[in-house]
Amino acid sequence: MTELPNIENPLRIGTRASPLAMAQAHMAAAALIATHGIASEALTIVPMTATGDRIQDRALAEVGGKELWTRELDAALDAGVIDIAVHSLKDVETLRDARFVLGAMLERADPRDRLVVREDIAATSIADLPYGARLGTSSPRRAAQVRRIRPDLAPVLLRGNVATRLAKLAAGEADATLLAAAGLDRLGMHGVGSAQDAAVLLPAASQGAIGIECRAADGAALALLGAIDHAPTHRAVAAERAFLAALGGDCRSPVAAHAGWLDDGTLRLDAEIFSEDGADHAAGYAVIDHDDAAAALARRLLADAPDTVRRLFAA
Repeated sequence: MTELPNIENPLRIGTRASPLAMAQAHMAAAALIATHGIASEALTIVPMTATGDRIQDRALAEVGGKELWTRELDAALDAGVIDIAVHSLKDVETLRDARFVLGAMLERADPRDRLVVREDIAATSIADLPYGARLGTSSPRRAAQVRRIRPDLAPVLLRGNVATRLAKLAAGEADATLLAAAGLDRLGMHGVGSAQDAAVLLPAASQGAIGIECRAADGAALALLGAIDHAPTHRAVAAERAFLAALGGDCRSPVAAHAGWLDDGTLRLDAEIFSEDGADHAAGYAVIDHDDAAAALARRLLADAPDTVRRLFAA
Protein backbone atom coordinates (compact mmCIF):
# COMPACT_ATOMS: atom_id res chain seq x y z
CA MET A 1 0.00 0.00 0.00
CA THR A 2 1.35 3.40 -0.96
CA GLU A 3 2.19 5.63 1.99
CA LEU A 4 0.22 8.85 1.75
CA PRO A 5 1.84 12.26 2.05
CA ASN A 6 1.71 13.78 5.52
CA ILE A 7 2.53 17.05 7.21
CA GLU A 8 6.12 15.94 7.90
CA ASN A 9 6.54 14.65 4.32
CA PRO A 10 4.17 16.69 2.13
CA LEU A 11 3.55 16.19 -1.57
CA ARG A 12 5.05 19.19 -3.39
CA ILE A 13 2.95 20.28 -6.37
CA GLY A 14 4.81 22.35 -8.94
CA THR A 15 2.98 24.85 -11.13
CA ARG A 16 3.47 28.03 -13.07
CA ALA A 17 2.64 31.08 -10.98
CA SER A 18 -0.03 32.55 -13.27
CA PRO A 19 -3.57 32.79 -11.83
CA LEU A 20 -4.87 30.15 -14.26
CA ALA A 21 -2.02 27.73 -13.54
CA MET A 22 -2.53 28.20 -9.80
CA ALA A 23 -6.24 27.46 -10.18
CA GLN A 24 -5.37 24.26 -12.03
CA ALA A 25 -2.88 23.23 -9.35
CA HIS A 26 -5.60 23.67 -6.72
CA MET A 27 -7.88 21.46 -8.86
CA ALA A 28 -5.24 18.75 -8.86
CA ALA A 29 -4.79 19.10 -5.10
CA ALA A 30 -8.55 18.85 -4.58
CA ALA A 31 -8.70 15.67 -6.66
CA LEU A 32 -5.92 14.08 -4.60
CA ILE A 33 -7.59 15.07 -1.34
CA ALA A 34 -11.00 13.76 -2.42
CA THR A 35 -9.68 10.47 -3.78
CA HIS A 36 -7.07 9.57 -1.17
CA GLY A 37 -8.35 11.39 1.92
CA ILE A 38 -5.08 13.31 2.16
CA ALA A 39 -5.08 16.19 4.63
CA SER A 40 -4.83 19.53 2.87
CA GLU A 41 -1.83 20.37 5.07
CA ALA A 42 0.00 17.40 3.51
CA LEU A 43 0.01 19.10 0.11
CA THR A 44 2.02 22.16 -0.73
CA ILE A 45 1.84 24.15 -3.96
CA VAL A 46 5.16 25.43 -5.30
CA PRO A 47 4.63 28.24 -7.86
CA MET A 48 7.33 29.13 -10.39
CA THR A 49 7.65 31.80 -13.04
CA ALA A 50 8.17 30.18 -16.43
CA THR A 51 10.41 31.72 -19.08
CA GLY A 52 7.34 31.97 -21.31
CA ASP A 53 5.65 34.17 -18.72
CA ARG A 54 8.59 36.58 -18.70
CA ILE A 55 8.65 37.12 -22.48
CA GLN A 56 5.57 39.06 -23.57
CA ASP A 57 6.66 40.95 -26.70
CA ARG A 58 7.39 38.07 -29.09
CA ALA A 59 5.68 34.94 -30.32
CA LEU A 60 6.87 31.79 -28.57
CA ALA A 61 7.96 30.31 -31.89
CA GLU A 62 10.60 33.03 -32.15
CA VAL A 63 12.17 32.38 -28.75
CA GLY A 64 12.09 28.65 -28.07
CA GLY A 65 8.59 27.23 -28.35
CA LYS A 66 6.54 25.32 -25.80
CA GLU A 67 9.52 24.29 -23.69
CA LEU A 68 9.48 27.85 -22.34
CA TRP A 69 6.38 26.84 -20.36
CA THR A 70 7.90 23.63 -18.96
CA ARG A 71 11.63 24.28 -18.52
CA GLU A 72 11.56 25.45 -14.90
CA LEU A 73 9.09 22.79 -13.79
CA ASP A 74 11.09 20.07 -15.52
CA ALA A 75 14.28 21.15 -13.77
CA ALA A 76 12.56 21.22 -10.38
CA LEU A 77 10.95 17.82 -10.93
CA ASP A 78 14.22 16.27 -12.06
CA ALA A 79 16.08 17.72 -9.06
CA GLY A 80 13.47 16.49 -6.58
CA VAL A 81 12.44 20.02 -5.58
CA ILE A 82 8.84 19.10 -6.47
CA ASP A 83 7.11 15.72 -6.63
CA ILE A 84 4.54 16.37 -9.36
CA ALA A 85 3.98 19.12 -11.93
CA VAL A 86 0.60 20.38 -13.12
CA HIS A 87 0.36 21.57 -16.72
CA SER A 88 -2.09 22.95 -19.23
CA LEU A 89 -1.41 20.14 -21.68
CA LYS A 90 -1.91 22.39 -24.68
CA ASP A 91 1.31 24.15 -23.62
CA VAL A 92 3.39 20.98 -23.18
CA GLU A 93 5.71 19.65 -25.91
CA THR A 94 4.42 16.57 -27.69
CA LEU A 95 7.68 14.66 -27.22
CA ARG A 96 8.72 14.67 -23.57
CA ASP A 97 11.83 13.64 -21.69
CA ALA A 98 11.69 9.95 -20.76
CA ARG A 99 12.54 10.86 -17.16
CA PHE A 100 8.98 12.17 -16.76
CA VAL A 101 5.64 10.45 -17.20
CA LEU A 102 2.12 11.81 -17.54
CA GLY A 103 0.57 10.08 -14.56
CA ALA A 104 -2.89 11.62 -14.74
CA MET A 105 -5.23 13.85 -16.65
CA LEU A 106 -8.18 15.48 -14.94
CA GLU A 107 -11.54 15.35 -16.69
CA ARG A 108 -11.41 17.65 -19.68
CA ALA A 109 -13.29 20.95 -19.62
CA ASP A 110 -14.91 22.76 -22.56
CA PRO A 111 -12.30 22.53 -25.36
CA ARG A 112 -13.76 25.36 -27.47
CA ASP A 113 -12.48 28.87 -28.07
CA ARG A 114 -14.42 31.94 -27.02
CA LEU A 115 -14.47 35.17 -29.01
CA VAL A 116 -13.97 38.25 -26.85
CA VAL A 117 -14.48 41.67 -28.43
CA ARG A 118 -13.99 45.30 -27.43
CA GLU A 119 -16.98 46.89 -25.72
CA ASP A 120 -17.85 48.99 -28.78
CA ILE A 121 -18.03 45.97 -31.11
CA ALA A 122 -21.13 43.80 -31.38
CA ALA A 123 -20.00 40.35 -32.51
CA THR A 124 -20.47 36.81 -31.25
CA SER A 125 -18.65 34.99 -34.07
CA ILE A 126 -15.77 35.51 -36.48
CA ALA A 127 -18.30 36.15 -39.25
CA ASP A 128 -19.77 39.07 -37.26
CA LEU A 129 -16.52 41.03 -36.87
CA PRO A 130 -16.21 44.34 -38.74
CA TYR A 131 -14.29 44.36 -42.03
CA GLY A 132 -10.56 44.59 -41.43
CA ALA A 133 -10.83 44.03 -37.68
CA ARG A 134 -7.63 43.25 -35.79
CA LEU A 135 -7.73 39.88 -34.04
CA GLY A 136 -5.15 39.55 -31.28
CA THR A 137 -3.53 36.15 -30.90
CA SER A 138 -0.16 34.47 -30.57
CA SER A 139 -1.49 31.16 -31.90
CA PRO A 140 -0.59 30.15 -35.47
CA ARG A 141 -3.63 27.85 -35.43
CA ARG A 142 -6.08 30.59 -34.52
CA ALA A 143 -4.50 33.05 -36.95
CA ALA A 144 -4.72 30.59 -39.84
CA GLN A 145 -8.27 29.51 -39.02
CA VAL A 146 -9.50 33.09 -38.74
CA ARG A 147 -7.83 34.15 -41.99
CA ARG A 148 -9.32 31.14 -43.76
CA ILE A 149 -12.80 32.20 -42.66
CA ARG A 150 -12.21 35.96 -43.05
CA PRO A 151 -9.16 36.86 -45.18
CA ASP A 152 -9.80 40.55 -44.49
CA LEU A 153 -9.08 40.21 -40.77
CA ALA A 154 -5.63 41.18 -39.51
CA PRO A 155 -4.03 38.97 -36.85
CA VAL A 156 -1.87 40.97 -34.42
CA LEU A 157 0.38 39.60 -31.69
CA LEU A 158 -1.35 39.50 -28.30
CA ARG A 159 0.49 37.67 -25.50
CA GLY A 160 0.21 37.39 -21.75
CA ASN A 161 -2.04 35.70 -19.25
CA VAL A 162 -5.81 36.05 -19.52
CA ALA A 163 -6.02 39.27 -17.50
CA THR A 164 -3.17 40.84 -19.48
CA ARG A 165 -4.75 39.98 -22.81
CA LEU A 166 -8.14 41.31 -21.73
CA ALA A 167 -6.48 44.53 -20.56
CA LYS A 168 -4.66 44.90 -23.90
CA LEU A 169 -7.95 44.34 -25.70
CA ALA A 170 -9.66 47.02 -23.59
CA ALA A 171 -6.74 49.37 -24.32
CA GLY A 172 -7.37 49.04 -28.06
CA GLU A 173 -4.36 46.93 -29.04
CA ALA A 174 -6.80 44.62 -30.86
CA ASP A 175 -10.48 44.58 -31.72
CA ALA A 176 -11.08 40.99 -30.71
CA THR A 177 -9.29 37.94 -29.40
CA LEU A 178 -9.87 34.22 -28.93
CA LEU A 179 -9.38 32.61 -25.53
CA ALA A 180 -9.83 29.05 -24.34
CA ALA A 181 -13.24 28.54 -22.74
CA ALA A 182 -11.71 26.16 -20.18
CA GLY A 183 -9.26 28.76 -18.93
CA LEU A 184 -11.93 31.44 -18.60
CA ASP A 185 -14.21 29.07 -16.69
CA ARG A 186 -11.41 28.02 -14.32
CA LEU A 187 -10.87 31.68 -13.52
CA GLY A 188 -14.57 32.15 -12.82
CA MET A 189 -15.11 34.18 -16.00
CA HIS A 190 -18.07 32.13 -17.17
CA GLY A 191 -19.81 35.04 -18.91
CA VAL A 192 -16.78 36.37 -20.79
CA GLY A 193 -16.84 35.91 -24.56
CA SER A 194 -18.94 33.83 -26.93
CA ALA A 195 -18.22 30.13 -27.45
CA GLN A 196 -17.33 29.29 -31.05
CA ASP A 197 -18.62 26.24 -32.87
CA ALA A 198 -15.89 23.60 -32.81
CA ALA A 199 -16.89 22.62 -36.34
CA VAL A 200 -15.85 26.13 -37.46
CA LEU A 201 -12.88 26.66 -35.13
CA LEU A 202 -11.54 23.19 -34.36
CA PRO A 203 -9.64 23.41 -31.04
CA ALA A 204 -5.95 22.91 -30.48
CA ALA A 205 -4.77 19.46 -29.47
CA SER A 206 -5.06 19.00 -25.68
CA GLN A 207 -7.10 22.20 -25.22
CA GLY A 208 -9.08 22.06 -21.99
CA ALA A 209 -6.99 19.23 -20.54
CA ILE A 210 -4.91 19.38 -17.35
CA GLY A 211 -1.99 16.95 -17.17
CA ILE A 212 -0.02 15.96 -14.09
CA GLU A 213 3.51 14.64 -14.48
CA CYS A 214 5.89 12.95 -12.08
CA ARG A 215 9.29 11.29 -12.30
CA ALA A 216 9.08 8.00 -14.17
CA ALA A 217 10.92 6.25 -11.34
CA ASP A 218 8.65 7.60 -8.58
CA GLY A 219 6.31 4.68 -7.95
CA ALA A 220 4.56 6.36 -5.02
CA ALA A 221 3.64 9.44 -7.05
CA LEU A 222 2.53 7.27 -9.96
CA ALA A 223 0.19 5.35 -7.67
CA LEU A 224 -1.31 8.55 -6.28
CA LEU A 225 -1.84 10.00 -9.74
CA GLY A 226 -3.18 6.81 -11.29
CA ALA A 227 -6.16 6.92 -8.96
CA ILE A 228 -7.24 10.39 -10.13
CA ASP A 229 -6.68 9.82 -13.84
CA HIS A 230 -9.78 10.36 -16.02
CA ALA A 231 -9.35 7.55 -18.52
CA PRO A 232 -11.70 8.85 -21.27
CA THR A 233 -9.90 12.21 -21.30
CA HIS A 234 -6.51 10.52 -21.21
CA ARG A 235 -7.30 8.32 -24.20
CA ALA A 236 -8.77 11.18 -26.24
CA VAL A 237 -5.90 13.57 -25.56
CA ALA A 238 -3.32 10.83 -26.17
CA ALA A 239 -4.81 10.40 -29.66
CA GLU A 240 -4.49 14.13 -30.34
CA ARG A 241 -0.89 14.16 -29.16
CA ALA A 242 -0.08 11.05 -31.22
CA PHE A 243 -1.44 12.89 -34.25
CA LEU A 244 0.85 15.86 -33.51
CA ALA A 245 3.85 13.59 -33.01
CA ALA A 246 3.26 11.92 -36.38
CA LEU A 247 2.97 15.28 -38.12
CA GLY A 248 6.32 16.45 -36.83
CA GLY A 249 5.01 19.98 -36.39
CA ASP A 250 6.16 22.55 -33.88
CA CYS A 251 4.63 25.65 -32.31
CA ARG A 252 4.94 27.49 -35.65
CA SER A 253 2.81 24.88 -37.45
CA PRO A 254 -0.91 25.74 -37.70
CA VAL A 255 -2.72 22.57 -36.65
CA ALA A 256 -5.99 21.76 -34.93
CA ALA A 257 -7.02 18.39 -33.52
CA HIS A 258 -9.80 17.23 -31.25
CA ALA A 259 -10.85 13.72 -30.25
CA GLY A 260 -14.35 13.28 -28.90
CA TRP A 261 -16.43 10.37 -27.70
CA LEU A 262 -19.58 9.60 -29.70
CA ASP A 263 -22.77 8.24 -28.17
CA ASP A 264 -21.94 4.71 -29.32
CA GLY A 265 -18.62 4.73 -27.48
CA THR A 266 -16.53 5.45 -30.57
CA LEU A 267 -13.58 7.82 -30.26
CA ARG A 268 -13.40 10.11 -33.29
CA LEU A 269 -10.41 12.34 -34.03
CA ASP A 270 -10.98 15.39 -36.23
CA ALA A 271 -7.95 17.31 -37.48
CA GLU A 272 -6.89 20.15 -39.78
CA ILE A 273 -3.52 21.44 -40.93
CA PHE A 274 -3.08 24.86 -42.54
CA SER A 275 -0.73 27.06 -44.49
CA GLU A 276 0.46 30.06 -42.47
CA ASP A 277 -2.09 32.38 -44.07
CA GLY A 278 -4.92 29.85 -43.81
CA ALA A 279 -5.53 29.92 -47.58
CA ASP A 280 -4.64 26.24 -47.99
CA HIS A 281 -5.48 23.38 -45.70
CA ALA A 282 -6.20 19.68 -45.40
CA ALA A 283 -8.81 18.22 -43.07
CA GLY A 284 -10.11 14.80 -42.15
CA TYR A 285 -11.09 12.47 -39.35
CA ALA A 286 -10.38 8.97 -38.13
CA VAL A 287 -11.96 6.53 -35.73
CA ILE A 288 -9.36 5.73 -33.07
CA ASP A 289 -9.77 1.98 -32.93
CA HIS A 290 -6.13 0.87 -33.13
CA ASP A 291 -2.75 2.16 -31.98
CA ASP A 292 -1.72 3.61 -35.36
CA ALA A 293 -5.02 5.33 -36.19
CA ALA A 294 -3.96 8.87 -35.21
CA ALA A 295 -0.61 8.60 -36.98
CA ALA A 296 -2.32 7.20 -40.08
CA LEU A 297 -4.60 10.25 -40.15
CA ALA A 298 -1.55 12.51 -39.96
CA ARG A 299 0.08 10.72 -42.87
CA ARG A 300 -3.12 10.97 -44.91
CA LEU A 301 -3.53 14.70 -44.32
CA LEU A 302 0.11 15.35 -45.21
CA ALA A 303 -0.31 13.36 -48.43
CA ASP A 304 -3.44 15.33 -49.31
CA ALA A 305 -2.06 18.75 -48.37
CA PRO A 306 -0.57 21.24 -50.83
CA ASP A 307 3.11 22.11 -50.45
CA THR A 308 2.26 25.40 -48.70
CA VAL A 309 0.93 23.28 -45.85
CA ARG A 310 3.22 20.24 -46.02
CA ARG A 311 6.44 22.26 -45.78
CA LEU A 312 5.44 23.48 -42.30
CA PHE A 313 5.67 19.96 -40.94
CA ALA A 314 8.78 17.84 -40.58
CA ALA A 315 7.21 14.39 -40.81
